[in-house]
Amino acid sequence: MSRTTPTEAHDESRPLADPSLSHGLKQRHLSMIALGGVIGAGLFVGSGAGIAAAGPSIVVAYALSGLLVMLVMRMLGEMSAAYPSSGSFSAHAERAIGPWAGFTAGWSFWVLLCTAVGLEGIGAAKIVSGWLPGTPEWAWVALFMLVFCGTNLAAVKNFGEFEFWFAALKVGAISLFLVLGGLAVAGALPGTDSPGTANLTDLLPNGGEGLVIGLLASVFAYGGLETVTIAAAESENPVKGVASAVRTAMWRIALFYVGSMAVVVTLVPWDSPDVAEKGPYVAALDHIGIPGAGQLMNVVVLVALLSAMNANIYGASRIAYSLVRREQGPRALGRVSAGVPRNAVLASSVFGFGCVLLSYWRPDDVFPWLLNMIGAVILVVWIFIAVSQLRLRRRLERETPGRLTVRMWAFPALTWVSLAGMAAIFVLMAREPDTRVQLCSTGAMTLVLATVGYTWQRRRTVTGEHG
Repeated sequence: MSRTTPTEAHDESRPLADPSLSHGLKQRHLSMIALGGVIGAGLFVGSGAGIAAAGPSIVVAYALSGLLVMLVMRMLGEMSAAYPSSGSFSAHAERAIGPWAGFTAGWSFWVLLCTAVGLEGIGAAKIVSGWLPGTPEWAWVALFMLVFCGTNLAAVKNFGEFEFWFAALKVGAISLFLVLGGLAVAGALPGTDSPGTANLTDLLPNGGEGLVIGLLASVFAYGGLETVTIAAAESENPVKGVASAVRTAMWRIALFYVGSMAVVVTLVPWDSPDVAEKGPYVAALDHIGIPGAGQLMNVVVLVALLSAMNANIYGASRIAYSLVRREQGPRALGRVSAGVPRNAVLASSVFGFGCVLLSYWRPDDVFPWLLNMIGAVILVVWIFIAVSQLRLRRRLERETPGRLTVRMWAFPALTWVSLAGMAAIFVLMAREPDTRVQLCSTGAMTLVLATVGYTWQRRRTVTGEHG
């Protein structure tokens, strides 16, 4: 690990954002990244299983997990507006708790993002292979990886442009869905009758257990919201960008997630086979007679997957770069060329493609183990965010109150409520056999990283004392 660079997280005199990065993201890029970042492939693909388990109460599940995510984003926004950094929550954890915490949060999230790049590539390749039978899926994954690795290597504005248009397509698609669905629910769409509340009579068809499964599914559908705080560090005005993104998070989550779930379960019976087989959005569009709904949603899902690939390569490379800049990784990954940490982009892309190869070479042992290992990483990250905010807020109020341009609501009460919510999710995961395995695997990885980080921190302290 490098020992030559000053520690970013502890240098209170440093500039508010890293001067070695290009800052090529414009406000329109950041606004659309914030808007489209909440519309992930998990919403289009994974919500069907949640509806099948929870029934109409999936709306409650998404609302509850959405409230938790809003609180997490508010805490993260407070810290990121005060201390813009490409390391985001990892840098905040180091500043608030210690280098071992930044190391643990950063590298666990890097593994999560890189693995997600591979999974999203596989999903996108399956869609394209379905359109072009006989073409190998791995070749499509390689092509997607090459394209997004190349654009991220060139300049940050390329990432911003791709995300701008990807987000515009996603926002346009889901907005159109909400308009058509809303008209159908109201009985104002020609050729359709209002279902009224006929599909909402049994709120908890599978009891509390179904709601728990739906709640867990909804929590992990929100992954990816953190990217905007990473990207803000390379924008023209990092503080303004973070503040704007965080302040609009509430209506975006309420409209896109909770709103679309409400439309789906109102229009289509929750136990309809189409919800699980075709996906909830296709089932709803088919129900109201939209021609070609299946292929239309395949295009939208493909865009969502490609957008996630692009964003995760970007996010992983910046997290790795920030860790190295703070002396917590191989020095080579910290080299910057033309404002881009190109070695970190390459390493993140290679790791992601390695996950794809594992899905073909070792589909029954190594690949499932890797998936389980990252299963609860986002919850670990959220805990680091909450604990960091608890500690940094007091320090900011005491030392540099002018940096508090975004403030956590009802501090510290809602921060403690958030931590209690995260603890409750961990308990719920421990009760379910499938998620229990993920919890244990993620816990093992977190413990290993924390041990390595703490050992490294102690050695550096001793070296500094005897230096």
